[in-house]
Amino acid sequence: MVTTLIYKDGSSNKFWKIQVSGKSYTLTYGKIGTVGAVKVKNFETEEACQKDADKLIKSKMKKGYTPAGPVDQVVKECSMSEILFWEILKTAKQKGEDSEEQIEWLVSHLIRKPVKEIVMFDYFFNQYYKKSYTSDLWAAAYIIMGGASDDSFDYFRAWLLFQGKETYETVISNPEKIIPHLKVIEEEEDVPQLEDLISAASIAYEEKTGLDYEDYYDLYEKLTGDKAIPPEIELDWDEDDEEGLKKRFPAL
Repeated sequence: MVTTLIYKDGSSNKFWKIQVSGKSYTLTYGKIGTVGAVKVKNFETEEACQKDADKLIKSKMKKGYTPAGPVDQVVKECSMSEILFWEILKTAKQKGEDSEEQIEWLVSHLIRKPVKEIVMFDYFFNQYYKKSYTSDLWAAAYIIMGGASDDSFDYFRAWLLFQGKETYETVISNPEKIIPHLKVIEEEEDVPQLEDLISAASIAYEEKTGLDYEDYYDLYEKLTGDKAIPPEIELDWDEDDEEGLKKRFPAL
């Protein structure tokens, strides 16, 4: 159930939207024509959720809110897109002298955006992040770093994403194409891992709202429908088979 209300007078031009889904509802509210702020509230039962939602709707209408008409342009669509996602990463990579400063810039940049756009930035990150969860790339990471645990592979994939869309897609297709980028970080005495990128969006959310990761994940799941769970894969290589790994990626 979705209910959208508006309030207009001499100084106010606001909208309030509630979407009930099972045992939770999502509130979106703000100035008409903006993305608005977003909140999620959970309940023990569907009945309790619906009862609270009905109570809020009645309260708003008592204050002068009225149902939005079909022609009312109330909520602005989120402007975050895949193209903008990659542009933001590209800009972040140009900020600061090292990855720490670059991620700090990224977080501060996201903080200035509406919550919904922070969530959608993270959504696009997670879709590409999951796409990189392959046996082939894990074998390459294992060779490159002399071993790669689950966490190490996670941080490696985040680093790969941060290299940009073209590099990401090229390396996913052929992991040996990563070699020029490894030479660059070797000269900088760095390693191909970037743990902080994984949590950049949730940190921005926490600093912007004062809420914690549980609140963020709940909102993320409600807005995107994505549970951010990595797909299951079966490794088709053996870490003890050095000759097999050499044959698989001789250049690496």
